[in-house]
Amino acid sequence: MTASILSENAPALWRDLVRESAQRAGVVLDEELESYLVFLLMRHLDDAGLGARVLALDYLEALLHRGSQREQALRETGDRCLLIAGLFPEQALRRRVSSGYFLDLGIAAYTAEAEHVRAALATLYRHLAAAFAVLVRALIALRRLSGDWQGPDPLTRHALGRADGRQEFRGAVLLDAPARVQ
Repeated sequence: MTASILSENAPALWRDLVRESAQRAGVVLDEELESYLVFLLMRHLDDAGLGARVLALDYLEALLHRGSQREQALRETGDRCLLIAGLFPEQALRRRVSSGYFLDLGIAAYTAEAEHVRAALATLYRHLAAAFAVLVRALIALRRLSGDWQGPDPLTRHALGRADGRQEFRGAVLLDAPARVQ
């Protein structure tokens, strides 16, 4: 009985968590971005292989596909980059890549996706690409809710601030006004 109640309420629980994280990060997500993030988290809850993927190769392979295979592969690459950049930014250090690696690759994947889908979906993926750093900040705040993580390292904070078009990012809050995504 408890499992069925939790599964029925899972979207609402994730939505509340995403809203709290966005508030703590000092960002405002519009309904589209909030919903996308909720369902992204639900979809990848059991993605045990998330950290084992070579996302640059996934991106390049996605570009070789056509049609729906290409769309799905680009979306998955962008989604995985978003999750790693926000929830596991220490992966950049482990993989010996720059702090902006997952940011740049995720933005590129969503941008490429926008070029190959129907107009309505293209708008969504352009929106995701433009708001990528804001979404990452919300995910960083979500990770910090666990209480066992202090936040991203200085290079990651700098890369995130650069990707967001701001001067500097500290922890879960930027030094200037909160980012608003409409």
